[in-house]
Amino acid sequence: MEPGQIFDVVFCMELIGTIAFAASGAIVGIHCGMDIFGVCVLGVVTAVGGGMTRDMILGNVPGALVKPVYVEIAVITALLVFLVLYFRKGLLQGRTGMLYDRVMLVMDSVGLGIFTVMGVLTGIQNGHLENTFLLVFLGTLTGVGGGLLRDIMAGVPPYIFVKHIYACASVAGALSCVWIYRGFGQLPAMVIASTAVIAIRFLAAYYHWNLPRIRQEEQQ
Repeated sequence: MEPGQIFDVVFCMELIGTIAFAASGAIVGIHCGMDIFGVCVLGVVTAVGGGMTRDMILGNVPGALVKPVYVEIAVITALLVFLVLYFRKGLLQGRTGMLYDRVMLVMDSVGLGIFTVMGVLTGIQNGHLENTFLLVFLGTLTGVGGGLLRDIMAGVPPYIFVKHIYACASVAGALSCVWIYRGFGQLPAMVIASTAVIAIRFLAAYYHWNLPRIRQEEQQ
């Protein structure tokens, strides 16, 4: 595949991830009773927060500021989510609400998979191909950082610490991306690693996989 075609694939994946994360951020804001401005801010933070943190660690100007198209897409997505739910409040209730939760699981998982891979590739492009630990850290930070900032701003328990092998799926995807990139190149690494993250998230949600925890009632 030509470099220009790979660039197009990367750009499309970033847009899909941006839309997915912005929508999930908007939903959290709506559930917390935020106004339309707060919903938009939470959508943008979720979509670009992880990538901006990654870029600052690498000593780069955050990509979301260099290419504001990602912020624009995040704002538009959050606005659309807000408007749809503002005029159709019943969508969050009953059977439709259950269906919507499943759609959000898909979008959140897709965003996690895509941005985990983008984080690893950004580290590689900055000359750190041989530093596995740094690449995995960057991939995981890009994948979960926006959601972590979203939950802190919303005042809710961070999703990555309580739900369905979330951060662990990102770590596994980042590791597989590094290994596959070294052996087979960029495109296979992008496709396989992002798919692996999404698959782990789906399986964890379906089978209710969670890491061990100590519950309050067990201590009494």
